[in-house]
Amino acid sequence: MRDDVVPGLIADIGGTNARFALAWPGGEVSDIKVFRCNEHQGPEVAAAVYLDEVKPPLRPVRAAFAVASPVTEDRVDLTNHPWSFSISGVRDHLGLDHLRVVNDFTAIALCVPHLTKKQRVRVGMAEHAVADAPIAVLGPGTGLGVSVLVPHGADWIALPTEGGHVTMPALTAREAAVIEVLSREFGHVSAERMISGPGLTNIYHALCTLENKPRKHLSPGMVSERALDETDPICMEALQIFFAMFGTVAGNMALSVGARGGVYVAGGIIPQLMTAFLASDFRARFEAKGRFQDYLAQIPVFVITHPYPAFLGLGGLVQMPAETRKA
Repeated sequence: MRDDVVPGLIADIGGTNARFALAWPGGEVSDIKVFRCNEHQGPEVAAAVYLDEVKPPLRPVRAAFAVASPVTEDRVDLTNHPWSFSISGVRDHLGLDHLRVVNDFTAIALCVPHLTKKQRVRVGMAEHAVADAPIAVLGPGTGLGVSVLVPHGADWIALPTEGGHVTMPALTAREAAVIEVLSREFGHVSAERMISGPGLTNIYHALCTLENKPRKHLSPGMVSERALDETDPICMEALQIFFAMFGTVAGNMALSVGARGGVYVAGGIIPQLMTAFLASDFRARFEAKGRFQDYLAQIPVFVITHPYPAFLGLGGLVQMPAETRKA
């Protein structure tokens, strides 16, 4: 890293945390800091605080942000957080020449070609991806992110989607009963209503209703902790349903996009529950598609274990400028 090189500013903004870093020519990422979204009025404020703290030798003039939201125009409203901002307004507030804003799973999808074998964990027996075939990327966090990576010559294009909001299907009578309970509360029960942090709590609450048990105010972390400790049977069942239904959603996506290049699981939840996830019904449910079970059995699934996968994708998007600018 040189004092006469301008870094790019990159940010991964979710429903809970905003992560910032500097991206340098050659792919190096430095000065990673995590801010709680609730502690700042908007991304421009959090970014300004970040730059004041890290004090780069030359102030960034280009930036790339990944956000947990659809990006269709200048105004961006986060799906699972009250932050709402203008892309041009943030650009001007920070004194940037260029600001690129993409969906967070678009950025994560773009990281996949750069992952090493040590930055992913295989789920199931399939391990050989088909070269130049589409790749599916999805995963639960505050919401359920979904993207598709498609080959384009020697490069890849990440397609932004809102696949987390498809209607959640049930494979068993118990799952159908859980969805019925949640439909009375939410109306439409999307995949994200169940396959996300809040979704795990939703499943737990629905099971309490079905068992005529009082609902405890448990966070997703508390539900998973009690499930792993085997101290609460309802929490244990909630986590089992969470994994199984995630397998159904992932298998549906693999079929829908022909993801013979592999399925990559991202998000903040699964890597923290890796042992339980690998022992769960996820893979069996991923393949449980009747006549197309053999087709899915050949598709490898990997969990991304890189701590900041969006930064790998954003590093290419920020497109480092040739000019320099004093901080």
